[in-house]
Amino acid sequence: MSAVDVQTGATAPAPSGGRSAALNWTWWLLRRLALAVGTMLLVSILVFVATSSLGDPVRAILGRDYELSPERVRQLEQLMNLDKPLLVRYFDWLGGLLTGDLGMSVAAMRPVSQMIGDTVVNSLVLVAISAVVMIPVSFGLAMLSSALRKGRGDSVIQSILLTLAGLPEFVIGILLVALFSTTVFRLLPAVTVSMPGQPPWSRPEAMILPVLTLVLAVSPYVARIVRATLLEVLDSEYVELARLKGIPEGVVMRRHALRNAIVPGVQVMALQLAWLAGGVVVIEALFSYPGIGKQLVDAVRNHDVPLVQALSMIIAGVYVTVNLIADVLSILLTPRARTAIAG
Repeated sequence: MSAVDVQTGATAPAPSGGRSAALNWTWWLLRRLALAVGTMLLVSILVFVATSSLGDPVRAILGRDYELSPERVRQLEQLMNLDKPLLVRYFDWLGGLLTGDLGMSVAAMRPVSQMIGDTVVNSLVLVAISAVVMIPVSFGLAMLSSALRKGRGDSVIQSILLTLAGLPEFVIGILLVALFSTTVFRLLPAVTVSMPGQPPWSRPEAMILPVLTLVLAVSPYVARIVRATLLEVLDSEYVELARLKGIPEGVVMRRHALRNAIVPGVQVMALQLAWLAGGVVVIEALFSYPGIGKQLVDAVRNHDVPLVQALSMIIAGVYVTVNLIADVLSILLTPRARTAIAG
């Protein structure tokens, strides 16, 4: 609506604060998207140059038959576009990547897009289940440790978290296999085996050790960051005022301290979930889980360059997407940040 000036009688335009705030949000989101696209472009250059500098992939694939099969050598060179200059090959590969053409696997002689569909879904399910378990476990440990601070229970929890944080994920996985699958209890399968045509989660018991390994590898970092934030909030003045009003300690923890610990928790969880996109490679190879991690290891072993390039870009895409979502959530959950962008 318009306002009328009492002196001149002219009609003045209505304030455009809402429109300005929406425009600021749009520009902020466009800048973040542009940064994400630029990051992916840089990653594509690094991935292509790195895979192209590893030597002659045709010689690696054929081995001793390289000198004996010139016709086969020419076929593979044409299939992998090795008869073109490096810059032309990069733009051809990038154009195919943008249009969904991921190339042809030189090991399986099948389109890469057909080979990675099921494995991508399997990995996403593994990461999603691990995240669903990891989030409440991490926040629960952080809240319990904060409530028991300066006590023996807090010292025990912190010692366990530090020990787990210092162990590589494959060491944790090997210890779990030794404990639950081989020498001690023999309760769970050591590898993920599923029937042909069935997803690995069709046998839930085969998912326990991979999920448990990822949870134990990631939870210590999230729990320690959230605990540090909780301790800072619990020592603040407004929390002391809430205690003086007689509010129970459990309510203070949930309604006051935990709310302020969510934003740092979201940020560190995003970093850890992004790490899972790459760290899952080792875990899947360890447990023979049929995901992109195991497929990437097999592709490297077979010198299947198109498959390695496609899987590397997928992992990078997940990493960038998770961080972008974390940035948006951090802004939405922080009133000061929302006001700064909207203003």
